[in-house]
Amino acid sequence: MTTDSVVRTPIVRGLPVVGNLLPMSKDPARFFVERYREHGPVFRVRILGREHAVLAGPEAAEFMGTKEGRECLRSREFWHGLVEEYGATRTLSGEDGDAHKELRDIMRRGYSREAIASRLDEVVAITDRNIDRTWRPGATVPVLRSMQALVTDQLGELMTGASRPEFVDDVRRVTMYILNVLVTRQRPRLLLRDPRYRRAKARVAELSRVMIEDRSRPGADAKPAILLDDLLRANRENPRAMPDSDLMISVTGPYVAGLDTVANTIGAFVYAVLKHPDVHQRVRAEADELFAKPTLTERDLRGIPAIRGALMETMRLYPTAVVQMRTATRDFTFQGHRIAAGETLYIGTTVPHFLEEFYPDPYRFDIDRYEKPRAEHLQAGAYSPYGRGQHVCLGKTLADVQMLVTMARMFHRLDMRLESPDYELATKVTPTPGPALSFRVRVDGHRAPA
Repeated sequence: MTTDSVVRTPIVRGLPVVGNLLPMSKDPARFFVERYREHGPVFRVRILGREHAVLAGPEAAEFMGTKEGRECLRSREFWHGLVEEYGATRTLSGEDGDAHKELRDIMRRGYSREAIASRLDEVVAITDRNIDRTWRPGATVPVLRSMQALVTDQLGELMTGASRPEFVDDVRRVTMYILNVLVTRQRPRLLLRDPRYRRAKARVAELSRVMIEDRSRPGADAKPAILLDDLLRANRENPRAMPDSDLMISVTGPYVAGLDTVANTIGAFVYAVLKHPDVHQRVRAEADELFAKPTLTERDLRGIPAIRGALMETMRLYPTAVVQMRTATRDFTFQGHRIAAGETLYIGTTVPHFLEEFYPDPYRFDIDRYEKPRAEHLQAGAYSPYGRGQHVCLGKTLADVQMLVTMARMFHRLDMRLESPDYELATKVTPTPGPALSFRVRVDGHRAPA
């Protein structure tokens, strides 16, 4: 990746003052793809008077996984505001190198497939109670809101031992503010003075305290909660690595990491499948066959290629993490372009999702791209729904299983449709890209009982 010759890096043309902010905010995925086509894997953008380098395409995706990429890029700056706001010393997503590995090792089991593989029937039961509560026959359901409630319910049960529905609105509000203000910085810090956020933050602190206290009671371990148990064990046995000050941000971390991203993805899945009747028919047939079994096992999930393909295609076309933001740790040269230490960079790892050389007719929803012999996603640098490099999502295998089971169950139980066959998905970009809050579907009836 490093060369001796240095070339001039092109700068994307934009408006005075705001620079490239408007097109980046309107449709970030399209913006980075079009600029990659125009300028290649390295270019610069201007946002509100500041200039930032962009590394994009398969070249950038591959670079993230190299030793040089790990040494040249760090993520600390983008999570420092969150750490400071919550009085912590560090957080998994904001550490690099050995410190990141230490935290990753503490949390690995809790975010792994192991944490969910033996609990698939619980995922089904949680999904059923949300269906019965919200997805009633004749209802027109706001998809994103209902998915956020469902995901919060699931994450609470699976990772902390209890769903805590009374905290759902607080978790959702705090997550929105954290991502908008402290991480992506799309909103001013002044918003952190909002009384609604302050109340929600206090409630999430209470949630953290309640989870820790409940888990410490005799007999609490009768129900699995691998992540919480491992965090508490690290706090007792290695308080340097997991001090008291970091427990709150760690035990509530699954909500920040998974709430918006998983809810966005399964919301987009619902749209994409309903939009394509042939896919809808295949997904329902597989779901019906899956739930004809008396109990669900992880092995059963290997036999649903249409549902898996629809999920992978949803993550390709509707990525929740369009770019990764990093800081240059030192001077380095990438594809002949000089990057200076301390620069803020956008890493466009999902740009290949929309390139014809990897995915023929890339904007077409084609769920058969992922089975052999095609396996288009296996080309080098082609597929990065969970990020790349040392910060690739720790919970990606857990999230895959969670989303597969949830979507299979919903399409097994529900007869639903778009409000209009001509409907095109309305989207939002803050705090992360996904379906807009206005997206609704009509429930015509229940196809199967709980």
